[in-house]
Amino acid sequence: MSNEHMTMPVIKPIGLGDGQFSFAVYIANQPNLPEYQSLSRLTALTKGEIANIGQACGNGWRKVFNVYAKLLYALDKKYFSFSEQASTWQEYRDLYLLQQGSGTALIFNPPNVTLFSNNLDIRTLHIICGRTYAKQLISDGLDVQLIWLDDEFAVDVAHNVVVCPYFDYRQLSNHKIQRLSVMLSALLLGEIVDLN
Repeated sequence: MSNEHMTMPVIKPIGLGDGQFSFAVYIANQPNLPEYQSLSRLTALTKGEIANIGQACGNGWRKVFNVYAKLLYALDKKYFSFSEQASTWQEYRDLYLLQQGSGTALIFNPPNVTLFSNNLDIRTLHIICGRTYAKQLISDGLDVQLIWLDDEFAVDVAHNVVVCPYFDYRQLSNHKIQRLSVMLSALLLGEIVDLN
């Protein structure tokens, strides 16, 4: 069989969220519940499911969901409409985050940044949680050209990728959430902007 007729397999996202996502967060672990350990595709959550995961899997997962919602709510309203859907980030988390139609996803397998443009009218943003996970993905073959802004944040404008600290209050403080939100707005414009 000739190599010129072979194509790379499409990596389908496995995780939680909207199948038509434009905002994807990649994380190295997944909730330790049987229904989430055996996922084979992207699955939209339903109302109340985030609270159930937090209760069953502990404070770490509550922090992941809280930081995700806080980030979406901190994004510039000029470019992102997430905060217009709910009056608080907590309400957004409970009513919209990772649900069908939200445009958000929490993905447990490596990104394929060249194939994950689910909506051609909207640039898909890819956020990789944690420097260690990002370096592991690159070692495993993720084709990105990261520009490291410091020890915690990196950007690849061509692929709409940002590496940031893990979604935890201690690692991604409110100040760093604000910094990340500015980076993401700039990324939509094909620029690198850093508050640091």
